[in-house]
Amino acid sequence: MTFTKTTEQSSKYEHLEKMSVQELLSNINQEDKTVPYAVEKALPQIEIVVSQIVAKMKLGGRLFYIGAGTSGRLGIVDASECPPTFGVPFDLVNGIIAGGDMAIRRAVENAEDNATQAWKDLLEYNINENDVVIGIAASGTTPYVIGGLQSCNENNIITGSISCNAASPLSQTAQFPIDVVVGPEFVTGSSRMKAGTAQKLVLNMISTATMIQLGKVKGNKMVDMQLSNTKLVDRGVKMIMGEIPVSYEEAAALLEKHGSVRKAVDSFNSKQ
Repeated sequence: MTFTKTTEQSSKYEHLEKMSVQELLSNINQEDKTVPYAVEKALPQIEIVVSQIVAKMKLGGRLFYIGAGTSGRLGIVDASECPPTFGVPFDLVNGIIAGGDMAIRRAVENAEDNATQAWKDLLEYNINENDVVIGIAASGTTPYVIGGLQSCNENNIITGSISCNAASPLSQTAQFPIDVVVGPEFVTGSSRMKAGTAQKLVLNMISTATMIQLGKVKGNKMVDMQLSNTKLVDRGVKMIMGEIPVSYEEAAALLEKHGSVRKAVDSFNSKQ
């Protein structure tokens, strides 16, 4: 099977430096509009990955994202937002980036080229057969990510991937690949653009659908969210008022007593 880096083919746009600001923004926007359609084509693949994650989490497993550069950062962002949004433990969804935490803010030279380091990083989390590891790499060629998935495969750990190149080496390594082919970038090879947007959309889908399947959302409300600031406390109070017949003050008292929207509502209903 022939593999071509579609994210790095010559863009149809040339001489960008000659464009006005309006032309630049309009053309970038036109390219961005194509991303959701590329994601739509990958929905069957995404569905399979979510089903695998849900099944493993019901057995006590965890989800790991591994990536380098932009891809690694996007995995960390998605993982870090799960606890406050869904009230899950901080170690349920984990993001690991080549080069370690320092690489979140600045590039770490040659970190993505180390094909054995990802497995070493995963071992620090006591990775096991109940877990799922998803490798993220726009090009689908990152040695750090491919090597990590290869080691997971050898140790009976379910693997998935998110790549923006069809039939990439990463996709061929993962047991459950997701290919979102967005085509050449506006700035050739700048995969933080359409590819990054596509990866973020897919990650949103994976974590949100998984948490809903695990019962972390009621209706369309984040009933298990962490009440970490005044805005979220107010939102929680109003959620309670929408579920049970109480005043704002009564809802606030219930929320303060029980610590979550779900527990407050369940406690009230149990007494009725």
